[in-house]
Amino acid sequence: MPFDGIVTRAVTNELQDALLPGKISKIYQPTAQELIFTIRSQGVNQNLLFSIHPTYTRIHLTKNSLVNPKEPPMFCMVLRKHLGGATINSIEQDRLERVITFSFSTRNEIGDQSEKQLIIELMGRHSNVILVNEETGKIIDSMKHISMAQNRHRTILPGHDYLKPPEQDKLNPLEIAGEDLIKRIDFNAGKIDGQLVQNLTGYSPFITKEIVRRAKLGDMAIYQEKFEEVNHDVVQKNFKPTIYTNGREDYHVIEITAEKLERQEFVTVSDMLDSFYSGKAERDRVKQQAKDLSRFIRNEINKNERKLKKHYQTLKKAEKADRYQKYGELLTAHLHLVKPGDTVVTATDYYDPEQNKVEIELNPQISPSENAQRFFKTYQKLKNSRKIVQIEIKKTEEEIDYFDRLLQQIEVASEDDIDEIREELRDEGYLRKQRTKGRKNKVQKPVPETFIASDGTAILVGKNNKQNEYLTMKLARRDEIWLHTKDIPGSHVVIRSTEPSEETLREAAKLAAYFSKSQHSSSVPVDYTLIRHVKKPNGAKPGYVIYDNQKTLFVNPSAKFVEEHRQK
Repeated sequence: MPFDGIVTRAVTNELQDALLPGKISKIYQPTAQELIFTIRSQGVNQNLLFSIHPTYTRIHLTKNSLVNPKEPPMFCMVLRKHLGGATINSIEQDRLERVITFSFSTRNEIGDQSEKQLIIELMGRHSNVILVNEETGKIIDSMKHISMAQNRHRTILPGHDYLKPPEQDKLNPLEIAGEDLIKRIDFNAGKIDGQLVQNLTGYSPFITKEIVRRAKLGDMAIYQEKFEEVNHDVVQKNFKPTIYTNGREDYHVIEITAEKLERQEFVTVSDMLDSFYSGKAERDRVKQQAKDLSRFIRNEINKNERKLKKHYQTLKKAEKADRYQKYGELLTAHLHLVKPGDTVVTATDYYDPEQNKVEIELNPQISPSENAQRFFKTYQKLKNSRKIVQIEIKKTEEEIDYFDRLLQQIEVASEDDIDEIREELRDEGYLRKQRTKGRKNKVQKPVPETFIASDGTAILVGKNNKQNEYLTMKLARRDEIWLHTKDIPGSHVVIRSTEPSEETLREAAKLAAYFSKSQHSSSVPVDYTLIRHVKKPNGAKPGYVIYDNQKTLFVNPSAKFVEEHRQK
């Protein structure tokens, strides 16, 4: 995912065209690593996303909406104080570095003109967003605070001077000729793409591999020509935003010539970045939000698996109950053979004529009749425990199945779905309920996600147990089609039709397979039946149902299919 200096140049160019002149109307901080500025420019409101996520570092205009916290973080409050209503004067990239500076004009507390800078450093895990007083060069605040102990080259803390990231001994591609670069390359050493990265500012391995590919193992003159060919597009801003797919996804604004690549072209760089990152970034946000929840659920599964193991050990021991009954009866019949202090008695085995004799161990501290009674008590105890432990095994297995389903639901959950799963665990008594002051909030109905089949039929998918139960037990009509993966944890799926086409049925089955534990498998079995044949047993966990009169389809899950049919 090469958000390199070239992509930064393309984004900067696009933002200059779209946001100048512009005025900040709103500032949000959905997460510790993301900012959203709503900017009014050229009669249109635009949402600008900044992300310093170590994997998904980026900046671009976005059409996606993010959920904001009830209480804005401190850095968001600082930005609102200093940049609320500010006018954007300029947006500039530092050479071909992954550093963009926004310059603002605003008013301070007493109404005087004030100049501020917001510096975006897009450098993977070292990324940051830093607010600087342009007149003094002092840092007002930053998204991440970096002390001297963390970085001896520069301190990023309020009140300190802002210093640029350390210079590297690299060439600025915007200012050099191809021959300047070739002088630095040792062609005998090999790994030309790596050497190009080491010598060129802003060029990622992804794009230097493209230069090597175009050169086709040619001589120095060919390498110089191909570098100048690529660099001409960089200097002249001849950008072609494209996502490339070949087993994995990548993107760039410079055309990639490799064969066997699927290409998806975009009108703007922001559209490309929005498309590429939105699902990935959302999954990461959900993963972060659900981290504690996943840990809790895994702990519950582990706890129940240990409990199940002990239950089976008890059950195995209880299987010996009949032996103790037999020993008690045989000992009673042979009491006349036992003398005080005996530790064993050999009795005739009436139950096993082939064996004929059996040795019964005794406790010499008690009488023969007390030994017999001890065997009968042990028999009764094990007999009772067998009944109890069989009930407990069933309950424990149901608990494991329940938590297993929750884990699967977290895998495909949105941010809102996670809140519903958390609320369900509170309702079931697994998590402590939150105390709310004042009037209770009105309970919101669960909202299953809607997908549209190729023929226009709506298909509803429950993403958690609350949604599953509401969809199947309340929302769906008796003659509509219900689907679920066969013997695999997954979502409830309902086709809003009593007579769906064969194609719609297969598409709904694909959704059921994708929103299940077998999302990454092939040929997944999916059962389907009428809603009238789906029942919830008394006392069952949320979302658990039984069904009959089903038929089974085998389908392959597809993330691309899901995105194409998701209702926008």
